[in-house]
Amino acid sequence: MFLENTVNHKEQFGWIEVICGSMFSGKTEELIRRLKRAKFARQKVEIFKPAVDTRYDDEMVISHDANEIRSTPVPAAANIPILADGCDVVGIDEAQFFDDEIVRVCNDLANKGVRVIVAGLDMDFKGNPFGPMPYLMATAEYVTKVHAICTKTGNLAQYSFRKSASDDLVLLGEVEEYEPLSRAAYYKSMLREKVRQIKVKDAEEISSKEKQSDV
Repeated sequence: MFLENTVNHKEQFGWIEVICGSMFSGKTEELIRRLKRAKFARQKVEIFKPAVDTRYDDEMVISHDANEIRSTPVPAAANIPILADGCDVVGIDEAQFFDDEIVRVCNDLANKGVRVIVAGLDMDFKGNPFGPMPYLMATAEYVTKVHAICTKTGNLAQYSFRKSASDDLVLLGEVEEYEPLSRAAYYKSMLREKVRQIKVKDAEEISSKEKQSDV
């Protein structure tokens, strides 16, 4: 359970909070909730997201339930420190899409007294740790893992299963491309996908041999 830190005015260091989970788990919703609370407290807040994320809006950070907050798109993590100068709280959405420099940036901000709140996918569609997220989770004071509901079993989901055929690591999408699955459902779906790929490959090889024999 996440416990918000109390402010010790004698202590000049900030801290890092990471909100992680699968697609449709409420990561951005929780990020926005924390940032809006900081704004209500009249703290200076800046929110950043990778410029590549233009699914809903070029500038707004928007959750799947249409909750939103204005942000600054940046092409690289190195842009954040300059733009975050003088902030009490810095929010970063879709951190998995940033370069590895994001880890140093977040720690530098925290060391300067800034509260850093980061949200992102902890695993990619193949079930592997996603980009800089594991390093952010390791150095954070607080890690909150949120879960979606599995579309197959109704159990808690922690995997983002890609329904499309693309093998690109970065593929922006919504329910048309992804669905949240539990461990059991994800394992079965990946197994079916592997069998399908083998059949496709075999069919292509048979077709290629038939064409060669016709020649």
